[in-house]
Amino acid sequence: MTVGEEQAGTGNPPEVLDGPFSTRQLLRIDEALRLADQGTGLVFSIFVGSLDEPVREHAQRLHRQLANPDRSVLIAVSPNQRQLEIVTGRHARKRIPDTYVKLAALSMVGAFSGGDLAGGIINGLDQLASHAGKG
Repeated sequence: MTVGEEQAGTGNPPEVLDGPFSTRQLLRIDEALRLADQGTGLVFSIFVGSLDEPVREHAQRLHRQLANPDRSVLIAVSPNQRQLEIVTGRHARKRIPDTYVKLAALSMVGAFSGGDLAGGIINGLDQLASHAGKG
């Protein structure tokens, strides 16, 4: 079941979701992803969960599994490991240089350390999309 889907026969969204986000937070993240995708022509994805060591290589493997990795940006967050990786594809990297990725990551880490996982992700998406510009 995805966010926004109704429980069979009840007409209501699910009351309990598995994971660190409330339904409202998931809807906000989904909206931020949609706006980033539409505004840039790139494809943004979020992974939240445990990452195998070495963390960067695991994030890069996840990125390669996306439908169009060259035009994709993956934000991989492992709250329990206190790890964040942002992986950009070849085309996406031309529009979002590593310097801007690092700035977005710093902003996200600041929000995460304040306990705002969803807000950090949303702000990071917004910063990355702003740097990418229209595509």
